Amino acid sequence: MATCRGMIVYKLYRALSYGLSPLVHLHLRWRKFRGLEHPLRWPERLGRASASRPPGPLLWVHAVSLGEGMAVIPVIKQCMQQRPDFNILMTTTTLSAFEVIKDKLPTGVLYQFAPIDTPMAMDAFIGYWKPDAIILVESELWPNLILSASENGIALALINARMSAKSLRRWSGSLLLPLVSLLLSRFSLIIPLSNAQAIRFQLLQAPPFVINFSGDLKYAVGECNVSTEEVSCINDLKLQLAHKKVWMASSIHSGEEEVILAVHEYLMQKHGDMVTIIVPRYPQHGREIFQKLRKERYGVALRSQHKLLQPGTNIYIVDTLGELGQLYSLTSIAVVGGSFFPGLAGHNLSEAAAAGCAVFTGLYVGHFSHMVLQMQRVNKVSIQQVSGDLELAEALDELFTDSTALKIRQQAAKEAYHALSSGIIANTWTLIDFHVFRYISS
Repeated sequence: MATCRGMIVYKLYRALSYGLSPLVHLHLRWRKFRGLEHPLRWPERLGRASASRPPGPLLWVHAVSLGEGMAVIPVIKQCMQQRPDFNILMTTTTLSAFEVIKDKLPTGVLYQFAPIDTPMAMDAFIGYWKPDAIILVESELWPNLILSASENGIALALINARMSAKSLRRWSGSLLLPLVSLLLSRFSLIIPLSNAQAIRFQLLQAPPFVINFSGDLKYAVGECNVSTEEVSCINDLKLQLAHKKVWMASSIHSGEEEVILAVHEYLMQKHGDMVTIIVPRYPQHGREIFQKLRKERYGVALRSQHKLLQPGTNIYIVDTLGELGQLYSLTSIAVVGGSFFPGLAGHNLSEAAAAGCAVFTGLYVGHFSHMVLQMQRVNKVSIQQVSGDLELAEALDELFTDSTALKIRQQAAKEAYHALSSGIIANTWTLIDFHVFRYISS
């Protein structure tokens, strides 16, 4: 009965998404005009392939944006090692993800933009690529994708699965619960990123036997390709910063720069040889901060204009993508943003911990709260949450003043990272191999 209700809701969704297709196509063209879609490859979003489908079995891996895409690359590498007979197609949705991930993927991986979830686009995409299995990352529950795949006998897995409290409330409504229950029933494997997330999927009636655990893939996000040029540039910056006190604020959202600049002003009064590195979440935001600070006569440099520090620079703003993991190696202290104001939901803390930084973040960390708790359980000083600029400034001043305390915090973060990242990729692959690949003939 529940399956029947779910199919009725799905047919309504399919009819609605079909009817709205012309408007969705116009919206894509508008996004292209605004520079939010690739100027040449945007038709891929309509399911129109720009590459040939190679012969043999094919695995489609889909992640919506940069963070999820980077997290799944180690799994793709593991798959290539264990199942070299499989072709791998990766898709992402955002242009920012494309610009970074295209240079991080192993040789031989096909890369396309993901199709929108309209019947024509999804049917065209699946009909052309004919994947034997699909791995979706985190929260990509698109009805046309999932049910079209299921109807074509394609195995489905959802890894690093998460469901926000807001999404849980929405899916739990009387109209959508039969639909999400139907969607989740089509998966051979669901790997939630925490016990709390597993409970949410069970509340949405995911079959208990498909839920398994392997750990959060974002602990393994550092295992990606880095070019020789990138390494050389970072090493040059290290030399420039070797005798300075350095801290970095990463993944900063709009408005949070005021928190960071207040801390910078406080610390400069006590530590004149200090450099603050600011890495906004979006490069354009970094350019806006740079223009503002330059007008106010700050000693500020912008990474896209100056790969190295200029004389008198005490604020270095990074307006590039894909370098965060390497940039953490420049500093002993990292403040992870997207966390200082209500409505924000935090960012990955493990990259900073992996680099051996003393790690701070704000109070509003969303689903990354599980990462904070996990790391603090391993070592209580591995992550410190602060309420705002004053608490953060005082904490950083203490670490700049007490090198022993700083080293303890750095070691704690690295210890927690190693404890929690160990074996995640191998465990994830074992589950995928058992629940997905063993049903597929080469």
